[in-house]
Amino acid sequence: MTTMTISLPESLKDFIEQQVKTKGYGNTSEYLRGLVRNAQEAESNKRLEALLLEGLESGGADIEADQKFWSDLKTEATALLAKRKKRA
Repeated sequence: MTTMTISLPESLKDFIEQQVKTKGYGNTSEYLRGLVRNAQEAESNKRLEALLLEGLESGGADIEADQKFWSDLKTEATALLAKRKKRA
């Protein structure tokens, strides 16, 4: 693991220390890694949404989006997410 040094105003440092104490993080690094992972996941979700919208707008195949379709899609997405988390 590599080290990164950042400069923060005292108010942000205090906020982070309070979050570490009250949210059950072991230390500041753990808290910041969690923030970065959440941001990374949000970016991945944005990219996935853009790709899905692009696919829908392309007018390719007609897909009936019934309850089974959404259930299957959720199952498949959950499995892909679990694989991605194992790699991280």
